[in-house]
Amino acid sequence: MPEKLNDVVEKAIKPALAMLPARMRSRESVVMLLAIGLQESLFMYRRQMGNGPARGWWQFEKMGGVAGVMQHRSSRDLAQDICVARGVARLRSEVFINTVYQKLESDDVLAAAFARLLLWTDPKPLPALNDIDNAWQLYLRTWRPGAYTRGAGEQKAELRKKWGQSYAQAMQEISKCSA
Repeated sequence: MPEKLNDVVEKAIKPALAMLPARMRSRESVVMLLAIGLQESLFMYRRQMGNGPARGWWQFEKMGGVAGVMQHRSSRDLAQDICVARGVARLRSEVFINTVYQKLESDDVLAAAFARLLLWTDPKPLPALNDIDNAWQLYLRTWRPGAYTRGAGEQKAELRKKWGQSYAQAMQEISKCSA
């Protein structure tokens, strides 16, 4: 059963954002995190397709999003601080990445923080609320969904349609809460 979006905000997103600098906390960031989580896992699956390579509600792959966040100059120091705060000890780079990757499946706060950090690595600012097209472009740039990049026209159209639904749900949720 999917998690209630309010529970995702209260139990995962808000605690994650509280560990990050104030400039990274906004209603826009909450909307993006909700929309991406809905797009990726519907907040139902913490492991891609039951046993696939991606982990956590935001579906991070080890050498994709996890390594990217941990190595990008704009996110690596914050990522390490968050890992320590969430009980992930600093180890050799390769082992550290693997440890974080495994923990994303069971630590929703860590997963939400990494999702926000991945968005932070994009050079453009977060899209304004209700700017669904720029939000979609940000999602494509940062998550690089394989089903889209390798998909045919019909599959791409379905994913874009799903994004519209995910984003609308996220906007509906943010209108009910103060973030």
